[in-house]
Amino acid sequence: MLREIADLGFTHAELSHGIRIVLLPGILRAVGEGMIKISSTHNFCPLPTGVTQAAPNLFEPSATDIRAHEQWLRHTRRSLDFAAKVNSSVLVLHLGSVRFFWFPPSRKLKAYLVSDPVASSGDAKYVLLLRKACIRLREKMPPFWSQMLSSLEEIGAYAADRGVTLGCENREKFEEMPLDDDFEELFKSLTSAVPCGYWHDTGHAQLKEGAGLITHRDHLARYAPRLLGFHLHDVNALGKDHQEIGSGSVDFDMVSSHWKPEHRLTLELSPRVKVEEVISSKERVDALVAKRFG
Repeated sequence: MLREIADLGFTHAELSHGIRIVLLPGILRAVGEGMIKISSTHNFCPLPTGVTQAAPNLFEPSATDIRAHEQWLRHTRRSLDFAAKVNSSVLVLHLGSVRFFWFPPSRKLKAYLVSDPVASSGDAKYVLLLRKACIRLREKMPPFWSQMLSSLEEIGAYAADRGVTLGCENREKFEEMPLDDDFEELFKSLTSAVPCGYWHDTGHAQLKEGAGLITHRDHLARYAPRLLGFHLHDVNALGKDHQEIGSGSVDFDMVSSHWKPEHRLTLELSPRVKVEEVISSKERVDALVAKRFG
């Protein structure tokens, strides 16, 4: 796997949340031999025993059930241990969600956008529906938000001891946390014992813009001071993300204006993307890096 990535011209890779335990010996050998470097890892990496498919939300830091919380702690510590072993300085995290027993507010939003895909551009009925959904979400959020903060505090010293920073990723689903306006509050609420920063996913932000929840440009500019890195992928006309760079609606000239030399730039493409599209995406990112830094 890593040889194929290196042969495409990549010097670094992110080990994501689909890494099964059986892959670890080969990964450690490749890193040890200097075939490739690991720029970041993504919780949970490696996957829990018996899990064979990507499962970043298998356990959530916002879970109020004590058993689920203990499992999140256990496997996040394991991910931090592995990140340190492969010299990854960032572990990207999903921070959980607000749970609704019946009828999550996103249900009506999705149904409306299916019937009228351009409603988010100013349809008064959709705007009202969105406002009501946001109110209902925030009313339900406090216990999940509090549990998420406690979980990050609980894991903070463990991450710091291993030299790993927690990358708090923006999410694409309506009920997932932090809500897009809440990253400032997140960082303000955590103590200095928690090494963390903001991880920007271009496709997720573009999907949120399409739903009328944010403006991608303003959102990225707002949190740029806390940036650690990026998941780079495009969103096509059908609303599918993880597409080839330059094939969709993401403004990568705007995105690249926030890049700094210390940021990690990760292509996060669908397995269905062809090899030539991976190469094309890399070439587009390389051109943007050259334009940005000379």
